[in-house]
Amino acid sequence: MTKDPIQIVDNREQVGVHDNPSYRATYHFTSPDKWKNDPQRPIYLDGMYHYYYLYNGDYPDGNGTEWRHAISEDLLHWKDEGIAIPKYTNSNGDPWSGSVVIDKENTAGFGNGALIAIVTQPSANKQKQEQFLWYSIDNGNTFTSYSDSPIMKNPGTEDFRDPKIIWAEDQHKWVMLMAEGTKIGFYESFNLKDWKYISSFFTEDIGIVECPDLYLMQTNDGIFKWVLGVSANGKSQNQPNTYAYWIGNFDGSQFTADHIEPQWLDYGFDWYAGVTFEDGSNSNIYSKRYAFAWMNNWNYADNTPTKQEEFNGMDSIVRQIQLKKDGENSYYLASQPIEAYNRLAKTKDSLKEIEVNGQKQLEIAGDIYQLETDISWTELDNVGLRLRASSDHKQHVDVGIYAKETYSYVNRSATKNPDNKNTNSESKAPFPAEKKQVHLKILVDKSSIEVFVDDGKIVHSNLIFPDLDDQAITLFSEGGTAIFDNVTITHFD
Repeated sequence: MTKDPIQIVDNREQVGVHDNPSYRATYHFTSPDKWKNDPQRPIYLDGMYHYYYLYNGDYPDGNGTEWRHAISEDLLHWKDEGIAIPKYTNSNGDPWSGSVVIDKENTAGFGNGALIAIVTQPSANKQKQEQFLWYSIDNGNTFTSYSDSPIMKNPGTEDFRDPKIIWAEDQHKWVMLMAEGTKIGFYESFNLKDWKYISSFFTEDIGIVECPDLYLMQTNDGIFKWVLGVSANGKSQNQPNTYAYWIGNFDGSQFTADHIEPQWLDYGFDWYAGVTFEDGSNSNIYSKRYAFAWMNNWNYADNTPTKQEEFNGMDSIVRQIQLKKDGENSYYLASQPIEAYNRLAKTKDSLKEIEVNGQKQLEIAGDIYQLETDISWTELDNVGLRLRASSDHKQHVDVGIYAKETYSYVNRSATKNPDNKNTNSESKAPFPAEKKQVHLKILVDKSSIEVFVDDGKIVHSNLIFPDLDDQAITLFSEGGTAIFDNVTITHFD
């Protein structure tokens, strides 16, 4: 297992494909080989972010996941640290998702500063999902199983997984969230080993929930609010299959949402099992958080062309999230790429104001870049950008605002996408009818596109697999004239 630094800015070095065309992302985290899926919430320790993720070195032949470890100072450049929690070391099966905490006060008895991971494993009969404790006393490099017996037995439900632990400072206790079908269970403990049920939060019309999340944030008007998040599927209600969240209050035992309907952190097809975490270098941990997710979808997880390159697994970019006020008593999470991505800039093109009625292909092209622009209009039907386009213009990915029907979108139907049934071809999100302008920030990599609309209340994250030499960029406007201003293309290669 290599211990040399692996840099996300050119992680093709992980598999030695310098000369061969590849869909391996250039500035996104990817699995060194084989398979990755759920990220685990990173922790910050001694100046480093420690990141664990579900990894299957036996893919595509099955045989379960284990926790692989990577570290980073800046969330851009990563060093692979190998397997931290191995699979099938006892009769409890392979480790699934969970969470790691730093036990600063030695509540569990493994020493001050020990790392404690509570992890779902399917247990001996391969059917019951139960929770097991693993601990590390070498700064997270390796974990040891505490016991073959679960610290939380299955209470008799089919779904009982993905423990997420936080420290409740005011009550000096640990709080755990569990994904239990369509509800989230809340539990408390004073030693990370003995847990007591305290409450539940019930969800509706978003399918089986997974990977729960709970954190406190300070809004831009100075108020402190709690955020409860889950990975969920709102497709039956024409909602995303990503990260749903509620803003509300948590009193140490019960979460109460301000509004029944959830909001969504991403409207694309490929932002699942999302995690949020603190900025370890910032003393004001409530003003912002970081977030990222597995960039794939269980509807077509095995259909990615990277499988032919003997790896399958990528994360979204890391984004900064902030809690903002929206109306009288309403709040939302706004997302933006972390500023560190600006360090990847190799060259930059800035264009003057461009008036478009129809189509205008730019002389600039690319496949790995960030594009920003302000678009304004008076009356039109549709406006946007055609990206990763082929020379004959038949293949492309469209990003824009369909003003006639008041939604923003990313449409990947005119290029190869991982969904063979083509039912997940256009992601949509509401756009106010009265608005006649928009700011778009678009990040394009070898096999992905992430679009931040205005301040990032709306984001679309999608996998795309255009031909590798499809790099044209075209501006378009239908049913009227649009002005593209402040067009800046920052090339990352």
